[in-house]
Amino acid sequence: MKVLITGGLGYLGRNICYAMVDNGIEAVVLDRIENANDLSLDGCTFYKADFANTEQMNAILDAHPDIDIVIHNAMVSAIAKSVEHPYEFYHENVVNTMEFFHTLKNRNLKKIIYASTAMLYDSVPGFLVTERSPIKPRSPFGRSKYITEMILRDFCDAYDMQVIALRYFNPIGADYKGRVELPHKAGSNILEKLVKILNYEERIFTLYGTDWETRDGTCIRDFIHVSDLANANALAALHFDEAFANAGKQYSNYLSLNIGSGNDVTVKEFIIAFENVTGEKIPTVAGPRRKGDIAGSYANLSLAKRAIGWEPQFRVEDAIIDVLNYYDNKR
Repeated sequence: MKVLITGGLGYLGRNICYAMVDNGIEAVVLDRIENANDLSLDGCTFYKADFANTEQMNAILDAHPDIDIVIHNAMVSAIAKSVEHPYEFYHENVVNTMEFFHTLKNRNLKKIIYASTAMLYDSVPGFLVTERSPIKPRSPFGRSKYITEMILRDFCDAYDMQVIALRYFNPIGADYKGRVELPHKAGSNILEKLVKILNYEERIFTLYGTDWETRDGTCIRDFIHVSDLANANALAALHFDEAFANAGKQYSNYLSLNIGSGNDVTVKEFIIAFENVTGEKIPTVAGPRRKGDIAGSYANLSLAKRAIGWEPQFRVEDAIIDVLNYYDNKR
C-alpha cells in the first residue's frame, strides 16, 4: 500500500509518517516549510511542495501513479489565532483544500483520510460526545474544518469518492520510540507550556477560565498521545475499504471517527498529573475565558474501534514522560 501525506513535517504529520513506516505502509510525503530540504523522514519519499499548487501536485502524482490513499493533514490550526486571523484559516483550510480535493478527483484518487477536529462539537451534558453529537464550532478554526467536512460529503456523493474524517481531540506527547522529530512549537499546547515553566522559561501557568460548569471550574479536555493519533491514521489506511461496512450500513462513502483517549481530564487535573510525574509544583493564576473555548468534551470511541479496530494504548502520564524524555535527549 502507498499513501500520500500532506503536511508531513509538522508535529502531527511527522508522527503519522512514523506510524506508516511502523505498519509497513509506503509513504510519499510533502510539506512546504522553508527548511524542508534540510530535513529527512527515514523510510519515506519526501517532496518540498505545496498541496495547493496544482502543477506540483500533478508532478508528484505522475511520479507515483500507484498511490492508493491520500491523508490530508496539512492545515493551519490554533483556536485563538484563528479568531484574530480568520482569513488565513478559511483560505488555507477551506479554499485551498477544496482545490486540492478537486485535483485529486481529476486524477481519480477517490480515497481520502482527512484530519478534522473535535472542536466542531457543541457542549453536551456530561461532555461525552459521539460522532452524532450536536455540531456547533465556536472558532474560525473549528468552522473551517466543519465546512471542509461538508464539502467532502458533497464530493463523495457527486464524484464517487470515499472519505474517513478523523476528528482529533487534544494531541500531546512525543514519539514513544524516541525518534528525533521536529521541535514542538514553543507553548503550542498545555504540556509544552508546563515544560517551559519546569525549565524556568516561563514563570506561571494561566488557567483560562476557572468558572466553567465542570467539577473543578476548569475546562474538560480529552488528551490523546500523538502516537495513538498517528496509529489511528495507519489503521484507517490499512482498513479503509472495510471500515464503512464495519461501521454500519448507513456509512457508504463518508465516515467520521472520534480520535481521543476516551478520558475526561480537567486542566487542573492535568497539571496535577504533571506535578506527580515531575515532583515539581506548578504555579498557576486564574485568567479570563478565551474566545472560541467551550467547557469541554471527551470522546466516545466505540465507532472508531468498530470501524478500523483502533483504540488508544497510552495514558496521559505516558505522554508527559515521553515529552520530558524528548527534551532530555535534545540537551
